[in-house]
Amino acid sequence: MDKSIENTNIASQKNEANEGRRNIMKMAGAGVVALGVNSFVSTQAFAQTSLKLGNEWDKKFAKSNKVDHKKVTFKNRYGITLAADLYQPKNATGQLPAIVIGGPFGAVKEQSSGLYAQTMAERGFVTLAFDPSYTGESGGEPRNIASPDINTEDFSAAVDYIGMQTSVDRERIGMIGVCGWGGMALNAVAVDKRVKAVVASTMYDMTRVMSKGYNDSVTLDQRTQALEQLSHQRWEDAKNGTPAYQAPYNVLKGGEPQFMVDYHEYYMTPRGYHPRAVNSGNAWSQTTPLSFMNMPILTYINEISPRPVLFIHGEKAHSLYMAKTAYENAAEPKELMIIPGASHIDLYDQMDVIPFDKLTKFFKQHLA
Repeated sequence: MDKSIENTNIASQKNEANEGRRNIMKMAGAGVVALGVNSFVSTQAFAQTSLKLGNEWDKKFAKSNKVDHKKVTFKNRYGITLAADLYQPKNATGQLPAIVIGGPFGAVKEQSSGLYAQTMAERGFVTLAFDPSYTGESGGEPRNIASPDINTEDFSAAVDYIGMQTSVDRERIGMIGVCGWGGMALNAVAVDKRVKAVVASTMYDMTRVMSKGYNDSVTLDQRTQALEQLSHQRWEDAKNGTPAYQAPYNVLKGGEPQFMVDYHEYYMTPRGYHPRAVNSGNAWSQTTPLSFMNMPILTYINEISPRPVLFIHGEKAHSLYMAKTAYENAAEPKELMIIPGASHIDLYDQMDVIPFDKLTKFFKQHLA
């Protein structure tokens, strides 16, 4: 994240397509000891132990004494093994409602999604926060690539797994997507009818921002030039036998807009830094945008209905326009909750800003 999105319309430089594509990806990237949990089942179809998972509590939030936690693994439909954190209210009995949680784009489960998961487990839900394919502790090679199809599937694979737990009522499963994974969650729920309610918090539509730039500022000519560059990069990657990566994300050089400064404040300081996060000084592959630029993910958002959708967004978030568009295209029942004075990243980790009471009420009502 080393360039300003003020150049997102891919300024008129000699290499404008290459620089524009980098800007879109970098800004979009901002936007990831087992205690033993009763009644969790492990089946050959949904879990395996080939991943080497750390046992230390390396999350960006304090461990709650109100929940049980353990790390788990499961496979998605493409055979990629995902790593996740499973949370359950302590001393819970019977079958509980459940929520699967992912995001932000380029983050890991030790960051925002884990905070949402632990907090909602404190409020009575079994929750699962996962690392998407190719990132964090999850499997997939090469590393740090993303796909609108595979990452949508990751959400449904999480539903597969959590619905297999004996402590979960599989007829009461909800979903939360944060930032770029907000759009992915909406895309998943449109096709996955097992999910009964969905929340998109401070959401991005990654396919929109990668193909059109921020505020839809990229022209057809600029898009074409970016695709020309990305297409030829494939030959370079094939020749080298490994993908080339972008410059480290969220490294400031001065002059960046405020939301990029905000990303740096979260991902590159003790507040949110995690060495496995793409956004914490790592980077996506250069060709990651290709599939996003050719596959709109929210085409069928209206088919989430009659299941409810809740959009939560900050009043001052640079990304608010994406949530408004998604809200307009969604069918009833739907709600857009705008948090006064909140920025995009406030909804990552600010406990006095994230409306957990609203989330709890929403899911208790619709997963009743």
